[in-house]
Amino acid sequence: MQVSERIANLAPSETLAMSQKSGELQAQGIDIINLSVGEPDFFTPDHIKAAAKKAVDDNFSFYSPVAGFPDLRKAIVAKLKNENGLDYTADQIVVSNGAKQSVCNVLLSIVNPGDEVIVPAPYWVSYVEMVKLAGGTNVVIPTGIEQDFKITPSQLEAAITPRTKALILCSPSNPTGSVYTGEELQGLAQTLAGHPDVVVLSDEIYEHIRYAGKHESIARFAGIKDRVVVINGVSKAFAMTGWRIGYIAAPLWIAKATGKLQGQYTSGPGSVAQRAALAALTGDRQCVEDMRRAFLRRRDLALRLLGEIPDIKVSVPQGAFYLFPEVSAYLGKSAGAYRINDVTDLAMYLLEAGHVATVSGAAFGAPTCIRLSYATSDGRLAEAIGRIRDALAKLS
Repeated sequence: MQVSERIANLAPSETLAMSQKSGELQAQGIDIINLSVGEPDFFTPDHIKAAAKKAVDDNFSFYSPVAGFPDLRKAIVAKLKNENGLDYTADQIVVSNGAKQSVCNVLLSIVNPGDEVIVPAPYWVSYVEMVKLAGGTNVVIPTGIEQDFKITPSQLEAAITPRTKALILCSPSNPTGSVYTGEELQGLAQTLAGHPDVVVLSDEIYEHIRYAGKHESIARFAGIKDRVVVINGVSKAFAMTGWRIGYIAAPLWIAKATGKLQGQYTSGPGSVAQRAALAALTGDRQCVEDMRRAFLRRRDLALRLLGEIPDIKVSVPQGAFYLFPEVSAYLGKSAGAYRINDVTDLAMYLLEAGHVATVSGAAFGAPTCIRLSYATSDGRLAEAIGRIRDALAKLS
């Protein structure tokens, strides 16, 4: 018995694998500090939970429209207009089971076998696997810490070929926390204007976790807006990862295509979760600001403590809740039975010897880095980085 080639060629999620390994060690009674998971550690705000409870009492227990409830889609339209200055209609919005499904829906709807999809690295682990699922070819643009992990217009121009179907852009970024400025996005938009067949998937799920300035979307540039798909959701900003509500705002032909696809393999997302998402988008936003401030405080704490560890280079992320330190100085070293040949070895060493879960940068297309999530309490974060410091000090 064999699985399909589609599944055989698919890599498992490194972030989920590390989280599972951490859980196994915790089950053995080992105190593991998990900095591998990309989700807020806060609870969903009370007014959102109250809306969900009311939805249960109001018998929202039936199938929703495939693209989501009309009032939720209208609320998304209003959000995009009021917060981002972007004009959409409700029929251009498709609500899905998390932003992850939203990304996959778009790729499966536009990519044919052999089409190329440009993916800047470091990238979120699932992008390249989703492109594979769609039969596409990944064209990875490497970036480094010296350029704050952001591609340039010249790099983008060099990567585009007649087979290019799409570009995936994530800002604020998972895994680096880097944020494209308005000027940087304008430069990319000017390059894309010369390639009218290229669709842009703009993943903006970390929009509200930004530490300087106002969020900028590449969809605001008129010359390319008709082929930009904005991808967002409520998971990160509102601490609603488990509710599984994401959405796209897209050109009508893409919205219709993703709705057609979603109608065949999941139908609409959970009805109660949609009512909770509506409350999140239309309710008080102080909770979002409170969480953002907490993440900023933790970022600064983590940067200060990592800065005390020799031979680690860290950029200052302007969004999300990740640090992406460059750790090449520790590759090739050893401690006892541990030999650090690559960053995957280093991540496993930190887990087993330091009892801190991180994620290998190799999973994100960056083989000299590791990813740390600072979505945990200040005390646990300080303890984790102390353990990392002590474990690295043992390598020689």
